[in-house]
Amino acid sequence: MTKNMGQADRLIRSILGVVLILLAVTSLAGAWAWIAGGVGAVMLATAALGTCPPYSLLGINTSSRK
Repeated sequence: MTKNMGQADRLIRSILGVVLILLAVTSLAGAWAWIAGGVGAVMLATAALGTCPPYSLLGINTSSRK
């Protein structure tokens, strides 16, 4: 997979992923806890891999490497 995410994009996704997972674990999200946890896990995974499948489909590249 080609990396298509820049550092800022990865940092934002990492922070949001952790926040969503914490909301799910502490169940502050109520009935949406499972969804918040799943979305948070996907955000952390894409940040760790540096690639986002929807970005690839749409031709978006926020990485400084070309």
